[in-house]
Amino acid sequence: MSDLLCRHIATARWETLPDLAREGARSVALDAIGVIHAASGLAPEAAPFIALARANGAGPCAIIGTQHRVQPIGAALANGALAHAVDYEDAFDRAPAHPNASLVPVLLALAQSEGPVDGRRFLTALAVGGDVACRIALSLRQPMEQGGWYPPPIVAAFGAVAGAANLLGLSPQQTRDALSLTLCQVTMPGEIKHSRRTTLRAVREAFPAQAALTSVLLAREGVPGFEEPLEGKSAFFALYAGGQFDPADLTDGLGVHYWGGELTFKPWPSCRGTHPFIEMALDLSARHGIAPSVIERVEVSVDGIQSMLVDPLARKQAPETAIDAKFSVPFTTALALVRGAVRLEDFDAASLADPEVLAMAARIQPLLEHRPEWQPGVGGAMRIMLTNGESRHAWLKNALGCPTRPLPPSAQRAKFVDCVDRAASPLKPDAADRLADAILGLDLLDDVGALFQPTG
Repeated sequence: MSDLLCRHIATARWETLPDLAREGARSVALDAIGVIHAASGLAPEAAPFIALARANGAGPCAIIGTQHRVQPIGAALANGALAHAVDYEDAFDRAPAHPNASLVPVLLALAQSEGPVDGRRFLTALAVGGDVACRIALSLRQPMEQGGWYPPPIVAAFGAVAGAANLLGLSPQQTRDALSLTLCQVTMPGEIKHSRRTTLRAVREAFPAQAALTSVLLAREGVPGFEEPLEGKSAFFALYAGGQFDPADLTDGLGVHYWGGELTFKPWPSCRGTHPFIEMALDLSARHGIAPSVIERVEVSVDGIQSMLVDPLARKQAPETAIDAKFSVPFTTALALVRGAVRLEDFDAASLADPEVLAMAARIQPLLEHRPEWQPGVGGAMRIMLTNGESRHAWLKNALGCPTRPLPPSAQRAKFVDCVDRAASPLKPDAADRLADAILGLDLLDDVGALFQPTG
């Protein structure tokens, strides 16, 4: 199995990508680069990672959204910290994966340090790496959480190393070595979900991004790895899933079907599991003219996956950190009902202390339920009880942004422009439009790294 996967990673080329994979890679690049820009201006949690990257010396790689240029591994670390910090990046609804939050920072670092890297080479690596991350997540038959792990950053690391190996032109053997070296570095404990104090959940992708880039560079230098880094006796699936996995999910359709063409692009900057409740709250309040003052309480029906977004309830009704608020159904639903929107600026210190939002969040009560018609983790139901005794109901199979209900291209572009305007070094609208055009036309570019030259 490792042999087949590594041959595919090493040999995939632009000419062999289906159109859906190509289009998906363009959309991923636009979304991810925009989101990293926004985090550079909005995520103080990432500041120590940026400081460490800068302390290791100047170099050819941009910390996106800033004027800082650092060494490649520092860039992967810093941009990785930014990639998930505002929780606005793409998601894979079918399995626990954010396949590109580590991958894009790694590929950007390589494009600027190993260049020139043309756009087709970059997009191919993006398609390959994202697909591998999704396939690994889909193949699990024992939840990683059962062993105390937190899956998304772990899965993402292996996708990132696959994409980087493809971009660097590593051989199948070197690719296997790089996967092995990633296995020696990547980890993420489930405690990241339970600690009230930590903000590591926001900057988590710094670690897999750094690990992935380190792995491919060491593999290129000849560091030997394991024969079976995935399916071996004590390898990935044994360690993280008790050996319970389906090889077919990993290899069927390999090189023909790419999951990167079936991702979700977020309309709201919060955990994907909160989105059905945001959407229902916005829709019900708009359609029925529901003012916050006439809401007595709100019942939200969540499934087992979403239970982490309501438990412990008191903490989720009054989160202390931005990332905890983004992982809270009560808080994000309250934002939607009180402010009529859930925006990047709605998770600052003032919002976390807003008495009207907190009072509404305290009125939101979860019910554990699952219906077969809901997509696990991204569906749900809502009932708003009014002070006059009436109620309003809604349910969603899957929230806006998913492959069957995608954001239109105009909305994706508007999201990008809004994000880059919030960067530490924001772009003017005309410059943002030019960058968006260049990213959407990456396959025509000779040097991707040149897009991120300092602006003075």
